[in-house]
Amino acid sequence: MAACAGLRKKVPMKFRPLHDRVVIRRAEGDIKSKGGIIIPDTAKEKPGEGEVVAVGPGARDENGALIALDVRAGDFILFGKWSGTEVKIDGEDLLIMKEADIMGIIEKTMAAKKAA
Repeated sequence: MAACAGLRKKVPMKFRPLHDRVVIRRAEGDIKSKGGIIIPDTAKEKPGEGEVVAVGPGARDENGALIALDVRAGDFILFGKWSGTEVKIDGEDLLIMKEADIMGIIEKTMAAKKAA
C-alpha cells in the first residue's frame, strides 16, 4: 500500500478556495522510528509540511486591487503545527489555511527531482 501512495492521480478538485486561502495535502509521516520500530497512525506526529493542492485568487488591499498569492498549486510548503482547518474533500483529508500561516516554500534539489 505504501508503494502506491506516491502514484496518486492528479484529479481536478471540485473545491475552489476564496480570497487568500490555500488547500494543502499533508505530507506522509514516517511509519518507522530511527530505531526501526513501526509507529501506529494514532501515535504519529503530523508533519508540518505538505503540497499545495489549490489556491484562491488572492486578497484585496484598501483600494480593492487584487494582491496575488506567492504560492501555487504543486508547491511544497512548511506550515505551523496548529495551522489550518482539517476538512475532508472528495474523501481525502486536506487542510485549508490562509497564506499568512505558511512559513515558506520548500525548494527541491536537482538530485531529489531526478530520484522522484
